[in-house]
Amino acid sequence: MIDASHRDPKWLRFSFLAITIGFLLAVVALPLVAVFVNAFDKGVSGWWEAVSHPDAVAALKMTLIAAGIAVPVNAVGGFAAAWLVTRFRFRGRSLLLALLDLPISVSPVIAGMVFVLLFGGQGWFGPWLQDHGIRLMFAPPAIVLATCFVTFPFVARELIPVMEEIGVSGEEAASMLGAGGFETVRRVTLPAIKWGLLYGLLLCNARAMGEFGAVSVVSGHIRGETNTLPLHAEILYNEYDFTGAFATASILTLLAGVTVVLKLWLERRGGVKQRRH
Repeated sequence: MIDASHRDPKWLRFSFLAITIGFLLAVVALPLVAVFVNAFDKGVSGWWEAVSHPDAVAALKMTLIAAGIAVPVNAVGGFAAAWLVTRFRFRGRSLLLALLDLPISVSPVIAGMVFVLLFGGQGWFGPWLQDHGIRLMFAPPAIVLATCFVTFPFVARELIPVMEEIGVSGEEAASMLGAGGFETVRRVTLPAIKWGLLYGLLLCNARAMGEFGAVSVVSGHIRGETNTLPLHAEILYNEYDFTGAFATASILTLLAGVTVVLKLWLERRGGVKQRRH
């Protein structure tokens, strides 16, 4: 394969390099610097006071709970969807693939409104839920439900190309040797797709912790109960508590940084494994 960098003129390479660096500085680096500068505007004590406030702690717990439930649920659902798409040919397969992209294609705000129309007090199932004493909307279950919806495609979309690439030969060989379905998945399929699965779970977790639109619609913005970190930051900002808002945003930024580091590690480990094989 010919390296295009040896054919292109230097001025073109440097122009694209300057555009890329300028874009990253303006859109990524400077906003990140602004977050931490404003977060520590009143010093470390001011930052700590903001992030240790009971409402902030409750928002962090709600964020972790939503992500902690959504990620395992989507791990199972995403694997099942990927298995169905890659191991079987059936009518409606193209429709299923299109539906997998629906949570990404639809605005999260619209997704939240759909849940309100379905499970709200005046929704299709709202009266039945109220009659049975089940509170779904404007409560933690609604946040978990909305988070599961918007994060569902990430695991499936990472696994589908991986499972198509590895094929079914290993699974068929295990089956011919007498392995059961569960044992085949555990000993053959999961080891072969583990890096794609971990990568999908990482992206799913990152989206779950940062989700705003759908959660904002279904949460009710109840302080100390249904606010996540993004919602808590918005409330503080609207109340002109800029230090508190950016301190909360700094926590999200640090979590995003951890995600990036893990992403790079997974890509490196996955690349090493592929080269070995």
